[in-house]
Amino acid sequence: MGTNLKSPNGYSYFLPDPINIDHTFSSDVYNLCIKATDKLAELRAFSSFVPDVDFFIQMHISKEAVDSNKIEGTKTEIDDLFLEEGLFDDEKRDEIEEVKNYTKALNYGINRLDTLPISTRLIKEIHNVLMQGVRGKNKNPGEFRTSQNWIGGVTISDAHFIPPSFEHIGELTSDLEKFLHYNDCPDLIKAGIIHFQFETIHPFLDGNGRVGRLVIILYLIQAQLLHKPVLYISQFFEKNRNLYYENLDLARGQKGLEPWLKFFLVGVYETANNNLQTLQKIVNLKSQLESKILELGKKGKNAKKLIDYLYSHPIVNVASVETLLKISKTAANNLLNDLEKLGILKEKTKFKRNRIFYFENYIGLFEN
Repeated sequence: MGTNLKSPNGYSYFLPDPINIDHTFSSDVYNLCIKATDKLAELRAFSSFVPDVDFFIQMHISKEAVDSNKIEGTKTEIDDLFLEEGLFDDEKRDEIEEVKNYTKALNYGINRLDTLPISTRLIKEIHNVLMQGVRGKNKNPGEFRTSQNWIGGVTISDAHFIPPSFEHIGELTSDLEKFLHYNDCPDLIKAGIIHFQFETIHPFLDGNGRVGRLVIILYLIQAQLLHKPVLYISQFFEKNRNLYYENLDLARGQKGLEPWLKFFLVGVYETANNNLQTLQKIVNLKSQLESKILELGKKGKNAKKLIDYLYSHPIVNVASVETLLKISKTAANNLLNDLEKLGILKEKTKFKRNRIFYFENYIGLFEN
């Protein structure tokens, strides 16, 4: 899938072959593609009929963001995103900001698809959002690199992989864009090839892995394989991190794209199946909670508003409930205590003041 070329500076870099060509694969790849596409269709259909599905979308995006950043070495968990910044040291706070930027970039990209298809321009815009105010903010956010980068190793001499020299980025991204818009590969196979090629080009100085995984979700939405970002594929990549990198490496060698595509398509199928089950559990939980809050009588109306909020912000304190519901501190305290007694919320700090309440059963659906 490419050639090693010698740089004037003495190191060898990898120049991938163009991808906007006619592709032929084994029946195994096409069968996996059909299976994964069918499972995605099932997920798309189910998500389309879930009442108030937009309440849950932010948690799906947060899950994708957390796992994508874990691949890059961060240790942020999903509940960290909803806690107050003062609870963390500077290093942890920086990691959390990177994860939050991923959610911003994905939300930005989804909204931008209404007016701009996936393209070099959109990819640069997404990268710019991703890198704002975090590590890498000084590495030309939103602009392709004009110097050499590498993957693994302290210096280029002991690098695991050296992407193409920056002089080739224009021609390679142009080929990638043509493949995106004009090639008639099946969409899921196309998504896998796009991700492989983008990761191989590595066009930015930083943030390439995260952008490459963002593009998968955006392409599935653009191709109408999904209507909402309810597939967190990075969970599969993070769980199988060594195989993820190994199969990308294999695709750059004599074995070509097949091993990578098989890995990718199995990942889409398994992730879609898991996410379908998660959505079903959310629907069941929602139904159970609606029954429980009937016990609260007149407080039920505010309890319903708070629970709807918890689906996208599953950690609250008294102050946030006061603000949300426009009620007194005493009323907010009482409501939170009521929801704790019903087993809907769990207070973990055990403080008398500044208590923090977790929508634990819901968070657990995304952590498992």
